[in-house]
Amino acid sequence: MVKEERIAVGADYPVNTMGGLKGRGHPWGATGLYQAVEAAWQLRGEAGKNQVDGAEVGLTHNMCGLGSISCVHILARWEVVA
Repeated sequence: MVKEERIAVGADYPVNTMGGLKGRGHPWGATGLYQAVEAAWQLRGEAGKNQVDGAEVGLTHNMCGLGSISCVHILARWEVVA
């Protein structure tokens, strides 16, 4: 999927549309917060040139420590769940 560019903005499965955490310097302690903010920007239509048209659902995944703790959030536009 990566070689076929199916995960880029405008493709079938957009992933890390703003470069992901490594694109932000991987800020320890703030990684989960940044993921939530990026997902919220997408859902609110505020992601600028990285906007995924028609974004309705966002998923964040964060692992802590040695991978023994994991947290997943699924966010959606209110109109989708209401």
